[in-house]
Amino acid sequence: MPQGAERVLVFEDFADKVGEVFVIGEQEFPAIPLTLTEAEPLPARTGPNGMRPPFSLIFLGKDPRVLPQRLYRLEHEEMGTLTIFLVPVGKDAEGVLYQAVFN
Repeated sequence: MPQGAERVLVFEDFADKVGEVFVIGEQEFPAIPLTLTEAEPLPARTGPNGMRPPFSLIFLGKDPRVLPQRLYRLEHEEMGTLTIFLVPVGKDAEGVLYQAVFN
């Protein structure tokens, strides 16, 4: 893959990563570990052939701060560096839930 090119992520990249840690690695935040708690395919919509089937990821962050929705650089031991748009979707005694939806 050319340098600077983003890899197209698919559901299968994450299906076997539930329970694993992805770390937000941003200069303005200390390292914040997020555990992938759910990876679910979404109902497919009709579109051009070759379109990525949609899917959703849910991450749990035990850090009590609620981060704003935006693109974050995540580090994963096996997958390397990924850029994913995260949206906070809930907060409870366990921490903050973030969702990423891929269409």
